[in-house]
Amino acid sequence: MRTPPRILVVDDNLTNLEVLRVRLTAHGYEVISAVDGEEALGRARELEPDLVLLDIMMPKLDGISVLKQLKGDAALPFIPVILVTAKTDTRDVVNGLEAGGDDYLAKPFEQAALVARVRSMLRIKELHDTVQLQAAQLREQTEQLSSWNRSLEERVATQVAEIERVNRLRRFLAPQVAQVIASSDAPGSRLASHRWEVTVLFCELRGFTAFTDASEPEEVMAVLQEYQESMGQLIFRYEGTLERFAGGGIMIIFNDPIPCPDHIERAVQLALDMREKVAELAKEWARKGYVLGFGIGIASGYATLGQVGFEYRREYTAHGSVINLASRLCDEAKPGQILVSQRAFCAVEHCVEASHIGQLNLKGFNRPIDAYEVGSWSRRAEAGN
Repeated sequence: MRTPPRILVVDDNLTNLEVLRVRLTAHGYEVISAVDGEEALGRARELEPDLVLLDIMMPKLDGISVLKQLKGDAALPFIPVILVTAKTDTRDVVNGLEAGGDDYLAKPFEQAALVARVRSMLRIKELHDTVQLQAAQLREQTEQLSSWNRSLEERVATQVAEIERVNRLRRFLAPQVAQVIASSDAPGSRLASHRWEVTVLFCELRGFTAFTDASEPEEVMAVLQEYQESMGQLIFRYEGTLERFAGGGIMIIFNDPIPCPDHIERAVQLALDMREKVAELAKEWARKGYVLGFGIGIASGYATLGQVGFEYRREYTAHGSVINLASRLCDEAKPGQILVSQRAFCAVEHCVEASHIGQLNLKGFNRPIDAYEVGSWSRRAEAGN
């Protein structure tokens, strides 16, 4: 709606026109006029007023006919119409309201009634325009989202429809990862098979198999839900890519598909926060008689990454010795331990309190592997931050 609102006054009586013009102009409204129905239609289509005061009895084209054409013209925006009639013309009022009129005003005009009805109709007009604007914005956003999803569908080759595409991405990527991929000019290139340096974190609940054997399924599901929800929130906070939940085990990848220069530090910080959170959960679990520990393994190196699956189910995963190394370190970790590879340790040794625990003979590796236990984030690093 315009500021000030534009009102079209239609009456074949010039005196009435002048009275309405003076009174409405005095209240700050822009007033335009027409002396018959044909002129009224022309001016309405040309100037698109915010409100029409429409006399019913006019030559050439009466008010009811004008009203029907105004309301039936899809090219015109919503324009409220106040019918102007003599007090005795009840039938005209009824016919006018049935034809789409929004209100009526009887002659002779009362100043207060005129202003009140005009303000009321303009409030309706303003609300309608606001709704239409919001609807248009929503349509525009929907069209943009639809276009975005079609592009994502073509490039990622998942062959799913529009909005469902983003939801499927979020099944295996952190929300911020899904958003970056979906908004990329070439999202398929992010998910295509490629080799890249990553940091991999494996963590696992110790004693989980024995716990599942000795507990009711409902108890196991309750513990898993609490554990996975808590870990999931921490993973997404550090912008890790959640590769999988597998019972009490979790695999997280850093530095792909979103690159981050501090990926090893993020992985270690996440591990420390995870250990602290599971320690809190374990107190409640112990109170219920559940004996569960928690171990973490972290390794850094090159891996081959990309999506696997088929049309209705795709996952983003990684393969390579760095994956196996993180997994084996996790297997070796005692409850409460965070074990990291030598390469990962060298990148964060200035940030953490850690100790060399020796060389481990790990399954799948031909030579002993140096491993380090991270105790805490270094006070020096905290002071530097």
